Amino acid sequence: MSVNPADSPVLGALYGTDAMRAVMGERAFLARMLEVEAALARAQARLGIVPEGAAHAITAAADVDRLDLPALAAATRNTGYPVVGLVKQLSALAGAEAGRWTHWGATTQDIMDTAVVLQVRQGLELIGTELEAVIAGLARLARTHRATVMAGRTHLQHALPVTFGYKCAVWLSPLVTMRERLAQLRPRVERVQFGGAAGTLASLGDQGLAVQAELAKELGLAQPDIPWHVARDGLAEAVCVLGLLTGALSKLATDVILLMQTEVAEVAEPHQEGRGGSSTMPQKRNPISCEYVIAQARGVQALVPQMLGAMAQDQERGTGPWQAEPLAVGQAFLLSHGALACARVIAEGLTVDAARMQRNLASTGGLIVAEAVMMGLAPVMGRGEAHHIVHHACDVALAEGVPLAEALLRDPQLAQKLPRAEVERLTDPAQYLGAAGAFVDRVLARV
Repeated sequence: MSVNPADSPVLGALYGTDAMRAVMGERAFLARMLEVEAALARAQARLGIVPEGAAHAITAAADVDRLDLPALAAATRNTGYPVVGLVKQLSALAGAEAGRWTHWGATTQDIMDTAVVLQVRQGLELIGTELEAVIAGLARLARTHRATVMAGRTHLQHALPVTFGYKCAVWLSPLVTMRERLAQLRPRVERVQFGGAAGTLASLGDQGLAVQAELAKELGLAQPDIPWHVARDGLAEAVCVLGLLTGALSKLATDVILLMQTEVAEVAEPHQEGRGGSSTMPQKRNPISCEYVIAQARGVQALVPQMLGAMAQDQERGTGPWQAEPLAVGQAFLLSHGALACARVIAEGLTVDAARMQRNLASTGGLIVAEAVMMGLAPVMGRGEAHHIVHHACDVALAEGVPLAEALLRDPQLAQKLPRAEVERLTDPAQYLGAAGAFVDRVLARV
């Protein structure tokens, strides 16, 4: 019955992960709402508001397996929210005497929002764990290939030499920053929601703030400065951060796809029998992990505007924007974790063909270091003249298919100024890497 492929039994294998489905799925949401109701009863029992026996009974009854889901669905369809039906069932399961203390002083959105926060907390833990694995894999690649020279490309054409370790460090640095962003985000989103009907906790008299504090302590969440029923920046920021995270992953995936092209063939996703194959072309090994990183990243990024739009809440309780959030939060977490899982396959198993990198680098006969020659000549004959000589030599090399060094040495003016050994040094790509190694080291130091 699933409409979204990420939630289907077959296509779901390509999108998201079972671990995140277990955290963000509807069953988990119902379980977290029951967890909040039970925690509220215990918190109020400690403050003498609810009988201790009632709190024990409510806690014992707060078992998602005991819910009548068809009845809950019917009640939800009727009222527009699942909490009324859930509280009714929980109260009945706790018994008549204890059940009358269920949901004391709370409002529907208190329970639902706090349940979502508990899901988000678990989701962020999964995201963080998978992110660490991707970071570790890319760090190993950057360290191993710190000095593996390859062609750097701008506008998809050879530009200047870089190292593959440098390229890996470019992928890695934003992910290390994402780790920092996730740590900064968590205190802003992992906050209890408890404000009562209009956010003032009026139904609890002078005990409202105490109950809020005890509930936060019971659930291990922060206590906000004010109820955030209509201030949705925390959840919106969480999805925005996931958009940034998957954006960083899509850069990695895009580069690997380009480097896997038959004509380039400098890297390849780890191969296993049948993976990335074609129904008609036996030779194909398609960049499947990269493709699904990009697809899931685009899915997450499409949900970011939905969360930002949901911040336009009206008055003390929204009439629509809040209801749009459940369509985005769970899917954003699911697809982000799926993108990370695919990126982990790449980071931990990427095949690197250093010999092919060297052949591709040499394919232009040294033209890739034309800038190096120009900069080497400039102190001797001035930048303008150096640019003219090197530009002419490039034209000759391209027209006749000879190495740049040979074309340069044909120029008598240059031959008088620079010996052959110096020209050969200047046209060696490994001698023109600038601070590439230092940049790799700086990124690795952050890891």
